[in-house]
Amino acid sequence: MARSRSINQDDLRNHNLSVVLSALMQSTVPLGRAQLAKSTGLTKATMSLLSEILLKNDVVEQIQPLRESQNGRPSTPLAFRSGKWAGLGMQINTDGYGYIAVDLTGRTIGERWVPCVMDDADPDEVFAALDELVRPVEADLRDGGYRLVGTGLALPGLITADQRLLNAPNLGWSNMSLDRFDVVSRLDAFADNEANLAAIAQIPGYATKRPDRPGSLGPSDSFLYISTDVGVGSAFVQAGNVVRGDHGFGGELGHVSVEMNGPKCRCGRNGCLEMYAGRRELVKTAGIAEGDAAARSEYVDELYARWRGGDTKAVLAIDQALTAMASVAASAINILDVDTIVLGGFWSGFQEDICTRLRMRITPQVLARYVLDVKVLACRSMEHPALYGAALTGLRRLVDHPVDYLEI
Repeated sequence: MARSRSINQDDLRNHNLSVVLSALMQSTVPLGRAQLAKSTGLTKATMSLLSEILLKNDVVEQIQPLRESQNGRPSTPLAFRSGKWAGLGMQINTDGYGYIAVDLTGRTIGERWVPCVMDDADPDEVFAALDELVRPVEADLRDGGYRLVGTGLALPGLITADQRLLNAPNLGWSNMSLDRFDVVSRLDAFADNEANLAAIAQIPGYATKRPDRPGSLGPSDSFLYISTDVGVGSAFVQAGNVVRGDHGFGGELGHVSVEMNGPKCRCGRNGCLEMYAGRRELVKTAGIAEGDAAARSEYVDELYARWRGGDTKAVLAIDQALTAMASVAASAINILDVDTIVLGGFWSGFQEDICTRLRMRITPQVLARYVLDVKVLACRSMEHPALYGAALTGLRRLVDHPVDYLEI
């Protein structure tokens, strides 16, 4: 029987610092030392020591007291400091590639997206172009006094735990070791499915200060994220963490078959959800474009306009997609016992109306419908949520392993 490793002082300090950082991120307001000690269960002496470490390393700063405590002495809150720690996100998608850099306050330091058609694109050329795009922002971060904590990479496919792209059918890529690309190996980038990273972007306080605005999702909530691009991506978040499964492939609802005799999907199966709710197929069904041209992003606005204008083909295409999505979502709810769905990508352009319509179709198919209050929400408004989630994944390393970065 293998002996378990004993916990040393560094392990304990790492855990305590991680707990404090998480508490600060998940709060909508700055917290004082006494408040942090109470919320984390740490002693005031320990909290004082940890606060000094975070202050010394420019992770947090002291701000003016918001109010006086009950005993009359002012409480000095701690807030995340901008300008020191950064996370970098990169993405390669069916419609282009780009990057974003964010800091602990959630502020965007720099970003750029290069739109381009990725049909049959050569992976070596695409990763080389991404490398060339990213190098200047790396230099800008260094020159600006930032320390790059980590980098995330969003890709539209299945990625193994050892960072191999198993399959990205909408790019035509398969069985690639991602470490062979300079931009991945140089930045030690963590690659993940784009839907997983887009789901992370919906979790408030995941790796940056929680925004002080009303929202329906909390830091520890569970939900299904379903997003439509050319294909359909999805992820399952349980208690504030993405559930990837034993091999990293969890949450692939886009390739659940809703019709055994349906059209052939690029994955090889028949009747996948993607063949009814994917953007390319929606454009085809609406009669806007055919073939590979239907994947072009410029047709999205036309599809929206035709649907809102009552065009018969567009209305039927959206209706069929909602029926297919409701079937798959209800099955997932019945299996996973989750009550919240977040819609992203193409569907976020419809706002609340489409959420209400989908909820009405899902609820009758849920086994526990009489006790489960199913909610369907639009994702947080951002142009490239997977890109932002990739940056959060990089920045999260500071939260999970603070002693690796901080001078103690």
